[in-house]
Amino acid sequence: MTGASAQVLDAALLARIRDALAGAGQVTPDAVAQAAREVGVVLGHEGLLQAVDRLRADLHGAGPLQPLLADPDVTDVLVNGPGSVWVDRGRGVQRVRVDVGDERDVRALAARLAGAAGRRLDDASPFVDAQLADGVRLHVALPPLVAGGTHVSLRVPSRRELDLADLVRLGTVPPPWAQVLEHLMSGLAAFVVSGGTGAGKTTVLGALLGLVPPAHRIVVVEDCAEVRVQHPHVVRLAARSPNVEGRGAVTLTDLVRQALRMRPDRLVVGEVRGAEVRELLAALNPGHEGGCGTLHANSVTEVPARLEALGALAGLDRATVHAQVAAAIQVVLHLRRHRGARRLVQVGVVQRIGDLVQVVPALVADPADPSAVGVRGPGWGALRERLELP
Repeated sequence: MTGASAQVLDAALLARIRDALAGAGQVTPDAVAQAAREVGVVLGHEGLLQAVDRLRADLHGAGPLQPLLADPDVTDVLVNGPGSVWVDRGRGVQRVRVDVGDERDVRALAARLAGAAGRRLDDASPFVDAQLADGVRLHVALPPLVAGGTHVSLRVPSRRELDLADLVRLGTVPPPWAQVLEHLMSGLAAFVVSGGTGAGKTTVLGALLGLVPPAHRIVVVEDCAEVRVQHPHVVRLAARSPNVEGRGAVTLTDLVRQALRMRPDRLVVGEVRGAEVRELLAALNPGHEGGCGTLHANSVTEVPARLEALGALAGLDRATVHAQVAAAIQVVLHLRRHRGARRLVQVGVVQRIGDLVQVVPALVADPADPSAVGVRGPGWGALRERLELP
């Protein structure tokens, strides 16, 4: 027998121990020590503990990616095939040295994660978009639809619920704008948070919902549960993908309709990205004050065009979309990501011009300057009046 410390627990040795562990049921220190002895290795105390952690990750977690997911600073873990692992710790995507094995190992890892989320991953179903039990958002793409091997994207949810004061302290919200956001919430104005992927839309939305009075009932509808809210009365509805037989799907459109029957004081759609925009706009029109959601857009001024495109998916013509938006949404908040940092850079007010609506910037900040207080735009007067700002 040979001895093995933590420093020599390479992938080959772990694979031998894992094979010997098959059938043991649980990955315990005793079981791992016994499996190691069966392959002719005696593990020291440090090596045994590391072997247990790594084998548990291999068999039940994210394998060699598990330490990255456990890092409190990591927001995204990206695997672009074997030998290419990247992480985002809030400063932009950076490459890291993590051994994920060969293509067979990466695909096996992806298949195990997909299976843990109740999804099928194979040549007949080469894409998976799902949520793991711990809230991590999983996306997988298989070759030949993606070049370079199996690609795995893991979006890590925020590990704590941020409030508005936290967002100001972190530089996400310019300090003078905090009072505007407080009036936005107390005034029951319906609003949309826009921005690109990873811009911090759900983080800001969750922080603002923490300002809702405790007596109000918040009903949150999401594709995957991501919005974190510090509030005593939150009802969460999450969409469901079809099973391996293609049945049992529950869409956001279905959930918005159900949410309206659950007496919401605040109706929240975590991300508006399809035909559910019809139900959301219809719901906000008859008096569901303070409704809100997030939307992918490049600026506040582009939000009407984005809503037009989504409305077309629901069979709504341009005039109908603009009429609905004019009655349903009052304010748009826009976030932008700059060199990894997330910033609220625009606050816009919805105004009707003839038969159409436009979003006019009321506050504008420089995304490259976290200390910037921002400037007032042409929509400031309308925003001030609408939110009854001092």
